[in-house]
Amino acid sequence: MIPADFTKFLGLTLDSFLSWKPHIEQLTSKLNSAYYTIRSLKSLIPLETLRLISFLNFHSILSYGKIFWGNTGYSISLFKIQQRVIRTMMNAGKNESCHELFKRLNIFPLQSQYVFSLSLFVVKNLNMFKPNSVFHSINTRHCSDLHQPPEKLIKVQKGVYYSGIKVFNCLPTNVKSLSNDVKKFKSALKAFLLDGSFYTILEFFDWSSIH
Repeated sequence: MIPADFTKFLGLTLDSFLSWKPHIEQLTSKLNSAYYTIRSLKSLIPLETLRLISFLNFHSILSYGKIFWGNTGYSISLFKIQQRVIRTMMNAGKNESCHELFKRLNIFPLQSQYVFSLSLFVVKNLNMFKPNSVFHSINTRHCSDLHQPPEKLIKVQKGVYYSGIKVFNCLPTNVKSLSNDVKKFKSALKAFLLDGSFYTILEFFDWSSIH
C-alpha cells in the first residue's frame, strides 16, 4: 500500500478509498484519444512510423505508474483499448487474437509490461530484498529466490514490494541469474516476455508453475 500524498506527487489519482478507479478512468479517456489518432493516421503513414507514434502517444501513457495499478481489475479495460490499437495497426479483425500481432510489432501486452516494469524495479533495488538463503540454511532450488515475509493484508500483498518478489521469483532461472547486471537482465527479460506475450498475470504464473 502506498501513501496518497506520494501518488499525488507522481501524478496518480486515487479516491478516498485508495481505489485506482479514478486514475484508470483518466487513462481510459487519454488512451481512447490516442487510439483515434492512430486510427486516423493508419492509411497515411508506414507501419514502422505508426508503431513509433503508438509508443509516443499511447504506450507512454499506458506504461506510466503501472507497477502500482497494473494488477488491479480495472486494468482489463485498458488492455482492451491496447488490443484495439494493435488490431488497427495490423489491419486485423476485431475478433482476431493479438498474441502473434504483439510479437510481430515487438510490443508487450499490458500485463507483460507490468511484469517487465515490476521485475526491473526489483533488480534496480535489490538492496531492499533478501534471498531465502539468509533465512534457511537448507540448500533447495528456491534458496536463491527472494524471501517473501508473511503478510495477511490483501492490499499489502498486492503492493509493489510483495508483488515484485512474487513476479521476480517466477522468472526463468536464466533471467534471474543476470540480476546483478541490469543491462543483461533487461535484455533477457525482454526476450522472454516477447516470446511469452502474456495476456494476464495468471498466465505468467501458470507458465512458471509448469517450467
